[in-house]
Amino acid sequence: MNQSTLTTTALTVLRVIAGFLFAAHGWQKFNEFTIAGTQAAFTKMGVPGAEIAAPVVATLELAGGIALILGVLTRVFAALLALDMLGALVLVHAPAGVFAATGGYELVLILAAGALAIALTGGGNVAVDRALFGRRDSKLSVLA
Repeated sequence: MNQSTLTTTALTVLRVIAGFLFAAHGWQKFNEFTIAGTQAAFTKMGVPGAEIAAPVVATLELAGGIALILGVLTRVFAALLALDMLGALVLVHAPAGVFAATGGYELVLILAAGALAIALTGGGNVAVDRALFGRRDSKLSVLA
């Protein structure tokens, strides 16, 4: 494989797997926990504006995850998801330390890093953005 093929493959794998994980977490907030349960959990964790934050975060994670999987408005959604994870890290997980088993930030940190990498690189050659806009990311890119 040449470098271009490897890069395309790596970006696609990162985008699809990160998108799947974000979408799964958004789906969980809507269906397993429910929005009311997520609002209560956010309130208990000390998230400011939990009544508004919970449905916004759930929607962002579900819709943004699906957008990453497809490669639609990739940079925009990836940047928003990176901010979402940084907020979770600072507001909830940092005091518990690194490890997720104790409520720590390892998962949100790697998701933030993956989302940031996608925001910086765009969706890659195998993305809807490429088909729609003729380039690796959308013209609505916030980081271009």
